[in-house]
Amino acid sequence: MKYCYTVIKSPVGDIILVADKESLCAIYWPNQKPDNKKFPDLQKKDGTKVLRSAVKQLNSYFAGKTKKFDIPLRPVGTDFQEQVWKALRSISYGKTVSYGDIAKKIGNPKAVRAVGAAIGKNPLSIIVPCHRVIGSNGKLTGFAGGLGTKEFLLNLENQAAK
Repeated sequence: MKYCYTVIKSPVGDIILVADKESLCAIYWPNQKPDNKKFPDLQKKDGTKVLRSAVKQLNSYFAGKTKKFDIPLRPVGTDFQEQVWKALRSISYGKTVSYGDIAKKIGNPKAVRAVGAAIGKNPLSIIVPCHRVIGSNGKLTGFAGGLGTKEFLLNLENQAAK
C-alpha cells in the first residue's frame, strides 16, 4: 500500500498529515517524523482527496469553526488501543475528561495506566482528541505535540465554544 503526505501550516507549527488512498492514517507534530516502517513508500502528494479534506477541516478547526471532523480515518493499533481511541472520539468539543474517565468508559476502570499508554500512541491527534484528556487533578499531562500545544488547543476550543 502506498502512503502520501502533505504539510499544513498551523498556529502551533507545521503538521504532517499521512494518508493512504482512502483514509487519514496519522498526524505528526513539528517535533515528530513520520514512521517509515509503518508508512513505507511515503511520498509527498498534496492533492489527494483525503489530504485536501483533512487540510480544509483542520484549517477550519484552527479558525475556531470546525468542532467535529468528517474525515475517513485508519488508525492502526491493538484492539485495546483502538477501543481507547474510539472512546476519545466521544469527548465533546471544548470538554475535558480524565484518564480514569476513559478507563471507565471502556469498561475497565482499573486500566488507567494502560489507557494513558494507549492515548500516548494515538496517531491522529486533534481529530482523535487526546488533548482533551487531563490528569485527575485537573492538570495538563503529556501530549505528543507538547504541553504548550495541548494548552493552545484547549484554549482554542474553550474560546470557540463560548
